[in-house]
Amino acid sequence: MFQSITEFLNQWEQESSSTQKVLDTLTDASLKQDVTAAGRDLGRIAWHVVASLHEMVSKTGLQFKGAESDQDVPVSAKEIADQYRQVNAAMISAIKEQWNDQSLKEEHDMFGRQLPIGASLLLVILHQTHHRGQMTVLMRQAGLKVPGVYGPSQEEWSAIGMEAPKL
Repeated sequence: MFQSITEFLNQWEQESSSTQKVLDTLTDASLKQDVTAAGRDLGRIAWHVVASLHEMVSKTGLQFKGAESDQDVPVSAKEIADQYRQVNAAMISAIKEQWNDQSLKEEHDMFGRQLPIGASLLLVILHQTHHRGQMTVLMRQAGLKVPGVYGPSQEEWSAIGMEAPKL
């Protein structure tokens, strides 16, 4: 659980920039990559990441403009990446304007559970990380070069003059 706005924003900067890197790597053709016909394809997961940012954080009472989950999935990878950039900027601005450290202790309903905002923000990060992992697997299946998130990706090891770990 986050105790200060600064603590969250510092962690969020790393997480959102990693997500933006992943979204910026998508191509229009890759958006249709799926695991099964019945599951979400890469485009749907990417759009879910964009839309759920507003959906989840607005449950805390924070007011900002964001994408809606009932909107059609854009067919343009650039549009998805740009929407994330815009929603993220709007959310950060709203947090700085509307909250202080004490706000993080306020409880709100988060999908049927009363959670302090500081805990809800951690849930937002974990949710995004989960879906970012799904996206990177589908990206590899779609033939895209996966950007490193918590370290170099398979493709990035050779670019830094090192051999990728065997494990």
